[in-house]
Amino acid sequence: MSETAEIAKRAVNVPIRSLGPGHRDRIASHLLALDEHDRYLRFGYAATDEQIERYVAGLDFERDDIFGVYNRKLELIAMAHLAFSLDPALKSCAEFGVSVAKKARGRGYGARLFDRAVMHARNEGVELLFIHALSENTAMLKIARNAGATLERAGSETDAHLRLPPATLDSRMSEILAEQLAQTDYHLKAQAKSFWEFLSSVQEVRRGVTEARRRSAR
Repeated sequence: MSETAEIAKRAVNVPIRSLGPGHRDRIASHLLALDEHDRYLRFGYAATDEQIERYVAGLDFERDDIFGVYNRKLELIAMAHLAFSLDPALKSCAEFGVSVAKKARGRGYGARLFDRAVMHARNEGVELLFIHALSENTAMLKIARNAGATLERAGSETDAHLRLPPATLDSRMSEILAEQLAQTDYHLKAQAKSFWEFLSSVQEVRRGVTEARRRSAR
């Protein structure tokens, strides 16, 4: 099995979809739910609510790519930001950042988001993928190391870079498949959520009617 086919296979188990401007509120909710230490690891500093809100408001969905994992309640429990270089001379470079909700850790979401970002970056012509992380962010550095990235530590911070192979028909088809699966998964979750909310409202009405009958019968 090819490398990109293996990535697509893992995407079936962890549906990862591209996020657009319509997901901005959920992105904000996800990041604002991070505690002080997690914000420190994600941004390199203990970002305040106001700083996170500015970061989310400034996300450029036309230039960069954002990927996310939703649970059955349509809560965004993990997300990655693939930021492309603003320097035309470095257009073949991009940077990866990721965050995972505390309750969703230990399931490999960070690694799967990295796989998805790498696949997309290749298809967009990126040759070098960079990761800037605090040296204590062992989870992120493990993901980079397992991918074969070169790590350079400078005190409390570590820079990693991974050279990506060129895009192939296999990598492009794998990305299309992964995105289609993720979109289908999201719509199914949305339908299920709407159904259960409707059922809950019906049950609430029934309880109200039953209680009213009991009171009238007294």
